[in-house]
Amino acid sequence: MIKTLIGNKDFIESLRGKKATFMLAMSNTKTADIEGITQAGIPGLIHLTPTLDSEFICSGEVRSLEDIAKTPKGVPTPALITRAVHLLSSFGRIELLNLGMEVAPKVKYFKQHSFDIKPSHRIDTNAQIAAETLFQRGVEFGEAYICKDEYIILGESVPSGTTTAKATALALGYQAQNYFSSSFKEVPHSIREETITKSLENITQNDTIYDKLGKVSDNMLIFNAGFIYGLNNRVEIVLAGGTQMACVLLVLNSILKERQTTFDTSNIALCTTRWIAKDKHSNIKALLEMLDFPIQAYYASFDFSLTTHPALKLYDEGEAKEGVGAGAALIYASLHGITKEAITRQIESFLIS
Repeated sequence: MIKTLIGNKDFIESLRGKKATFMLAMSNTKTADIEGITQAGIPGLIHLTPTLDSEFICSGEVRSLEDIAKTPKGVPTPALITRAVHLLSSFGRIELLNLGMEVAPKVKYFKQHSFDIKPSHRIDTNAQIAAETLFQRGVEFGEAYICKDEYIILGESVPSGTTTAKATALALGYQAQNYFSSSFKEVPHSIREETITKSLENITQNDTIYDKLGKVSDNMLIFNAGFIYGLNNRVEIVLAGGTQMACVLLVLNSILKERQTTFDTSNIALCTTRWIAKDKHSNIKALLEMLDFPIQAYYASFDFSLTTHPALKLYDEGEAKEGVGAGAALIYASLHGITKEAITRQIESFLIS
């Protein structure tokens, strides 16, 4: 169930049977308020998506709304996948990173790291992020963080995050125009491209890398780049996500180049889903090949061929692809001997109950 995207399989095989801390990085960007730009949640309540995702992963319930976050077409959040894996072969612990949320999750007994970060603004009018300060907060968190399990799985939940990720990569000079995925089966090019074009018009020739990030990026991308840098290869970390997590690495890559410094990435890998790896509208492999440092990357070959549930079938049709650490969770399940059928049945149980 584990396929290699880049590198070899030694890194991921070294994690077989090991317990991980599952860490979910969550933030809101006002970019998600642009009508029609995302379907990662409930229209009018998109800002609640990371709140509901984290509540469900931790408790199996949503507490800030009556039901789990679904797209307008009824596709349930990938948080169901991650929760199912946790029930079948539990993570060592779950920790939450509040990187600027409108509504904090209503959970107790789970470690919630808060950094007094506000949600970022719309990128088409200036995201207004103090990027250098935010990156440094991530560095300091990484330097101080002590992993109580054997490695870290770092997931994300950021509605409109693929839009801000694409704008970020383009602002930093990467030729990545057609490489970023979307929560939609058919990417809403006109809305997304208009938003990104407007955001890039705010970039000036004299802008520093942090000026650029502050205008067009999102909190998750910048903070996590700093977090990885601060960890300094002390602990193995799996970036759990698709093109957004690839962009985290692009941000780090650009900052390393500006600082003219090298960085050991031997303890870093990216894990994603088959739906991202095979997505005809994006190219995560090409994004990772833009990095100046080596990286290992894998995807879970899992699909919903064993289900008859219509909402889950939409995943295989391209209506949802990744998020909330789903790909890495599926790989974690495989490393712990959990079958595709067991995962499918557990996910189905959430929708039947």
